[in-house]
Amino acid sequence: MVSGCLSPAIGSNERGSPPADGMADVLVLDTSALIAWPISEISGSLIIPAQETELRVISPDRGAILGSMGAIMNDPNEVSLDVARDAAIETGDISGLSKVDLSLVALAYEKSAILVTDDYRMQNVSTAIGIEWRPIGETGITQAWNWELRCLGCKIVQPPPKSPNRRRSDFGECPECGSELKLKRA
Repeated sequence: MVSGCLSPAIGSNERGSPPADGMADVLVLDTSALIAWPISEISGSLIIPAQETELRVISPDRGAILGSMGAIMNDPNEVSLDVARDAAIETGDISGLSKVDLSLVALAYEKSAILVTDDYRMQNVSTAIGIEWRPIGETGITQAWNWELRCLGCKIVQPPPKSPNRRRSDFGECPECGSELKLKRA
C-alpha cells in the first residue's frame, strides 16, 4: 500500500458520502467508456475537455457525436491535480499515466465521484487516495502496488519522474551506467 495515503479497500470511497436515496452516483468516465458504453449510459457523466481530442483520434465516429452524448465537461482544479500527481508519484504510476489520465483521477477526487476505467494505473492511484472506481470491461486490480524506476544494468533505483511520460515505456537511461530504466514492482 502507499505510505502516507489512505488505505481503502479496492473500489471503496472514504472521501465521498453515499448518494442520497434515489440519487445516482456521479461518474467520471475514462475515454474507453466513451467508446464502449451505450450513449444513454454516458449522459450526465463527467469528462474533461482534453478527451474530445483523444476521442476524435481513437474513435472518429464517437468523437464526432461527443457533444450530443450528454457528458458534462469539467476540468479539475489545481489542488485536486496536485493530490492526484502526488499520489501517482508516490505509487510510482506517474510515468505510466497521461495528462488526461491524471486529470480524470483528479476530477474524480475533486467531485467525490466514481472513476470508470480499465486502466490499472488509474485504478491504483485512485485506490491510494480513496477514490471509488469501477471497471468497464476488465476485472480491475485486486491489489494496490508501488512501483520503482530501476536500472536494468546496475539495478540502482532512480528517483521517480515528477510528471506524466508522453512515451509510456521510455524512461530514459541510467545516469550511473547508461542502461535502460524500467518500472518494476517495488
